[in-house]
Amino acid sequence: MNTFAISSQPLNFETIEQILDNKLKIILSEEAKIKIQHCRDYLDNKLKNHSEPIYGITTGFGSLCNIQISEKDLSKLQENLVKSHACGLGAEVNDDIVKLMLLLKVHALSSGNSGVQVQTVERLLDFYNNDALPVVYEQGSLGASGDLAPLAHLSLPLLGMGEFRINGKIMPAKKVLKQYGWIPLSLHSKEGLALLNGTQFMSAHAVYILLKAKKLARFADITGAISLEAYNGRIDPFMEQLHAIRPHQGQIETARNMRNILNGSKLIIQPEKKIQDPYSFRCIPQVHGAVKDTINYASSVVLTEINSVTDNPTIFPDEDLVLSGGNFHGEPLAFVLDFLAIALAEQGNISERRVYRLIAGQRGLPEFLVAKPGLNSGFMIPQYTAASIVSQNKQLGTPSSVDSITSSNEQEDHVSMGANAATKALRVVNNLEKLIAIELFAAAQALEFRDASATSPFLNAFISEYRGTVPFLKDDTIMFTVIQKSIEFLRNVKVDFPE
Repeated sequence: MNTFAISSQPLNFETIEQILDNKLKIILSEEAKIKIQHCRDYLDNKLKNHSEPIYGITTGFGSLCNIQISEKDLSKLQENLVKSHACGLGAEVNDDIVKLMLLLKVHALSSGNSGVQVQTVERLLDFYNNDALPVVYEQGSLGASGDLAPLAHLSLPLLGMGEFRINGKIMPAKKVLKQYGWIPLSLHSKEGLALLNGTQFMSAHAVYILLKAKKLARFADITGAISLEAYNGRIDPFMEQLHAIRPHQGQIETARNMRNILNGSKLIIQPEKKIQDPYSFRCIPQVHGAVKDTINYASSVVLTEINSVTDNPTIFPDEDLVLSGGNFHGEPLAFVLDFLAIALAEQGNISERRVYRLIAGQRGLPEFLVAKPGLNSGFMIPQYTAASIVSQNKQLGTPSSVDSITSSNEQEDHVSMGANAATKALRVVNNLEKLIAIELFAAAQALEFRDASATSPFLNAFISEYRGTVPFLKDDTIMFTVIQKSIEFLRNVKVDFPE
């Protein structure tokens, strides 16, 4: 089956990953269409028979909420909203996150509480299914009235404005719409507000970061195990008894992963080991485990968010209610994105410390992991690079969510800064990928100075596959290209984790 139907069923990470990996087309279920249309019909009838102002539907926005708009200008009001709010600047949001923004926005609108037209939602799906991705910029959202500026850029092409990126090329929206035979939409009352209010910029980043972080958490255990073998470390810190008496779930899981990864290794059971290993090895369960627990907590918050209605005002057709509230405020996401950035920075920090130990000429390993140090610099500078990235991650770990700034003439007097937390956390997780790739590069090299074949069957197979991409280095080479290959290996390798 090559399609996925949006319905009242909640999304989860496994479903989203399946949609993305299998490049599934998205459609609206009949149930979703009925809900969307029911809400739209209710709103149209409400406007015919209701003389009192309704925020954002018959009034201006933000601090202009006291200005009533005439019936003949309601459509123009929504169009003006989208145009005026498209103030994004900075780097372009990557294609994968823009696709997630489209998917999550459609899912939120399909609940039938937003008052949009069915054709508006289906046009967003046209964009998604044809990989016609609106150009969205990183800067501009305060993460409080929803992600106004980024979502305005996401929505501009509905009107034949803005730009698309198609196959890596930026094209004017007007030209793309003509190419596909899509007529620019005329927004009805409330639609612009429904499109722009919402947390889909923050939540799309959060989903992308979490999918990547979950994968990297597993690779961190694998690279940590290779480093432990190369450093001639002990198995004692990973024994089940230790973790049963401090039963944090992530700690238990990490220790079990390490035992399973190392199962069958002759190196790990060799006699005459040092009495203790440094913390960067000995405390892998405690640090990697705390990262996993943070990822799991953040996942639970994000899962709630992506299955929520976060625009404003919100319409309840069956209760005859139109309520103006604050579901667009990004504080829940801001907190967990900050927390994630801190945890992922620490995952990279301990990884770099193991790299340092491996190149330091300790426990019988040659300095800088080359046979002729001096003539060769070996792995001296990959550790420099890792140290630089680790320190950048520490700087990016400063929370965004403790900041706020007044906007919209003091109507919006407290904001979450969750969008800044999102773009920061994205940089951290991308940096973490580089750090784990460097550790894998150094650890695989270091293991060659032991009896590498004596490691566990799982690690033998993993390193053998790695060696198909990244060779053992006898002499100095241009390290950038090899590190890049190590990064690409992590992105593309499929691993059946040992149970």
